[in-house]
Amino acid sequence: MDNVISVRNLTQRYGRGRLIYEGLSFDVPKGSILGLLGKNGTGKTTTINILMGFLRPQGGECRIFGEEITSMSPQTRERIALLLEGHVQYSFMTISQIEKFYSAFYPRWNREAYYGLMEKLHVSPGQKISSMSNGQRSQVALGLILAQNADLLVLDDFSLGLDPGYRRLFVDYLRDFVKSEGKTVFMTSHIIQDLERLVDDCIILDYGRILTQQPVADLMRDLRRYEYHHSPGMAVPEGIEGIYSPWEGHDRMEFYSFLPQEKAASLLEAAGIKAPGLASSAVESLEDAFIGLTGRY
Repeated sequence: MDNVISVRNLTQRYGRGRLIYEGLSFDVPKGSILGLLGKNGTGKTTTINILMGFLRPQGGECRIFGEEITSMSPQTRERIALLLEGHVQYSFMTISQIEKFYSAFYPRWNREAYYGLMEKLHVSPGQKISSMSNGQRSQVALGLILAQNADLLVLDDFSLGLDPGYRRLFVDYLRDFVKSEGKTVFMTSHIIQDLERLVDDCIILDYGRILTQQPVADLMRDLRRYEYHHSPGMAVPEGIEGIYSPWEGHDRMEFYSFLPQEKAASLLEAAGIKAPGLASSAVESLEDAFIGLTGRY
């Protein structure tokens, strides 16, 4: 399968200071939807800025449609649509006026994609954007992105400002649009449950490292939540490779791991940690998996 995005050994820091990540490598196959997940400050928007050529990486290589990002041709850039925190400009225009204005800049313009989303919003072509709610305005921005008819959609925090109803509407519309039109999507969002309905693969970043990079279905199948009886003064399973986010409750200890229960029990025993009543269960959602890998705070 052809890769639309190919990143190899990407390294980036804040100036000369804190490491954002080192050795980040991933591919985004044609026709897939990949979600980049992480807490604030882990490098999600930085990665998008690098991919779009707004920021030069301090190490590594990034290619889009086979071209190095620092020397992409205008023809290749026309195949990419970018949304940064979806807010629409020119709010004095109407729904139809802004569509006509934008269409002049994009030779591959698909007005049906735009008006299809506007119809779901129940807004008329003559309605002024200034009279719309923030959520509706964000949807207009998303509609303008889809109408560019780009082969690659890059969406940074697309759900910002959207209430649950609008988020669900757009997630369903985007999923159907992407699959029917054969588009590729690279996206971030702070609303993890939205991505569970949408993305095929995910990368979860921590501060300075990649925690996991795999299909969402595999992540949900393989990650386990562990729990055992715990009393004050008992050792906490911190710093053990393969054990994530130990959390001490009132009378129990909780952690997450991709390891089978026998292997997890052996690691705890080797570390001198007692785990009476150790039991495991499946994670219930992508949000649970995210918190299990990155920690509660």
